This record gives sequence, structure tokens and C-alpha cells, in this order.
Amino acid sequence: MAAHRKPRQRSLGGTTVRTAVTIALAGAATATGFDGTGYAEPPLSPAQAKAEVDRLYREAEVATEKYDGTKEQAAAAQRRLGALRDEAARRMDRLNSAREALGIAAAAQYRGGGVDPTVRLLLSSDPGQYLDDTAFAERVDGRQAAAVARVRAQLREIERLRGAERVELASLTSRQAELQRQKRTVTEKLGEARLLLSRLTESQRAQVTEPASRSAGRGLLGAVPASQAAAEAPDARAAAALAYAYGKLGSPYVWGATGPNAFDCSGLVQAAYRSAGVSLPRTTYAQIDAGRRIPRSALLPGDLVFFYSGVSHVGIYVGHGQMIHAPNPSAPVRLAPIDEMPFAGATRVV
Repeated sequence: MAAHRKPRQRSLGGTTVRTAVTIALAGAATATGFDGTGYAEPPLSPAQAKAEVDRLYREAEVATEKYDGTKEQAAAAQRRLGALRDEAARRMDRLNSAREALGIAAAAQYRGGGVDPTVRLLLSSDPGQYLDDTAFAERVDGRQAAAVARVRAQLREIERLRGAERVELASLTSRQAELQRQKRTVTEKLGEARLLLSRLTESQRAQVTEPASRSAGRGLLGAVPASQAAAEAPDARAAAALAYAYGKLGSPYVWGATGPNAFDCSGLVQAAYRSAGVSLPRTTYAQIDAGRRIPRSALLPGDLVFFYSGVSHVGIYVGHGQMIHAPNPSAPVRLAPIDEMPFAGATRVV
């Protein structure tokens, strides 16, 4: 008679069973209430969705400005590190030449029957320690003493440069780690916003992403033309920056971008004034201090206008209450009223 085995029962404490139960309970909690009545989470209204998307974009923009600033600092640290390494290499070349000259003189003395202490310099595993030996300094003649002094100075300078390199490398490494953290924050916030928008109908998305000031047709009502903005600009540099900004209308928003084909908000401002021969800092936090602060009532085309309490957004004023700015990933570079966001201050580039 064949043996009949009872099917093996898996322990309820097993990982697979625990996972299955967790998933089942989570699904049940989503689909029903405790009284067994099925329900679904109520969808957000367009106004609620817009508020949530705007919040996510603002948080992403704050992180973007921090990313831009840290990226600029990391690039500067990289340049300083490169300069230090180049200088250390030049100093090492000079040191090697000086040591070679000392060695030639020592070899000549050795062949003449004398053993000059400089021979030990060439063979020493720690020439810096050997060169600081007072006994050595007392035994060399005046000409060699001067040469040795130069070598000593070069060794000290090389050690100083290497110390500076270590500090700069640590700074660069820290900034690069911070860049990655900020990048993750931006990516997460933008991903949340995209997911929320994907759950809306096409008409709802239009209500969320289009500013209230835009007409049902195309463009901004009463938009200031480029020629008028340039004519009202305070100087030629502001007029040139405005011309650049008008020429970039419709360009996509890309976080961290400074042109020529895509921009974030501070990247657009920096690129516009760069085209006019003016160097501006990279971030909104620095740009607001890059000129003369002016009250809102004194705004002229070409002035920089800043928004939110954290000064996390910037645009270029074009006159008549309007600006050009790079809003967020849902909208390209465009004209908009400055009343669209909480006004934080203004600066005239001088």
C-alpha cells in the first residue's frame, strides 16, 4: 500500500505568509471601511490638486536653488584643487632639479676623495628630515648651503600645498555628497507632482498648470511687447537682457539648467544678463544681493523680481506688472503677472 503523506503546512510565521497577509490587509483597508462598506479615497478637486502641485514645485525649486549653489561651490573647489595640484607639480619639478644639482656637486667631491653630506640627501627616504639636520648644515660650504636652503624651502612649500590639497579634497567630497542629497530631493518632489498630475483628466491638468491670468485663447492678456520693454529699460544692459529673455519664451524648464535651450528660474536670469555682459551669481539667494534693492513701486523693465519668503524664485520684470520667468517643469519660459506669486523683493542690476 502506498504511503499517504499529509501535505506540509507552512508556518504562519513564515516570511511569505506574513507578506501575503500584510498585502491582503492593506488591500482590504483600502477597499472597505471597518463596517464592511466599500469606499474610495475622494479625488482632489482641481483647486486642491493645483495647491498640492504648486507646493511640490515650490519645494523642488527650493532644493534646486540649493543644488545650484552647491554645484557652483563644488566647481570652485574643483578648480582650486586643480590649481593646487598643478602648483605642487611645478614645485616638485623645481625640487627635483635642485636635488639633481646638489647630487652632481656631491658626486664630484666624492670622486675627489671627499664624502660630502649631500650624498645622503639623495639617498635619504625622508629628505625633509635630513635637510633639517643642523650637523649637515654646518658641514656644507656657503654655495651648497644656499642650494640646500632652497631645497628646504621647496620641501616645506610642497608639504603646505599637499595639506591644502587634502583640505580642498575633503571639501569637494562633502559638497558632492550634498549635491546627491539635493538631487534626490528634487527628483522626489518632481516625481510626486508628475504622479498627481497623471491622475487628473486633461481638462483638470489644464486648470492646474495654466495660470489664472492666461486667457482662454493664447498668451497673456495685455502682454508687454519686447520693443516696449526695451524702450522703458533704464540702460542698454537691461535692454539687452530683456531681448535675450524675450527670445527664450517657450524654452523648457529644466532644473539646474542655464541655457541656451533650457533653464531654471535663476538660470534664465543669469543667462539673460550674461548675454548683456553682466556676471550674476547662480542662485536666487545671491542674485537678490547682486544689485541695488528697490521698492516694488520703482520697478523698471530689466529689474529682477523675487518671490516667496525664502526668495526661492526669480523673474525679469518687463513692465506693467508683468515678468518673464521659468516657472516649473509643467510650463515653459513665459510671460506672467508678478502678482501670480508672493512678492519678496526686487533688485536693479548695476
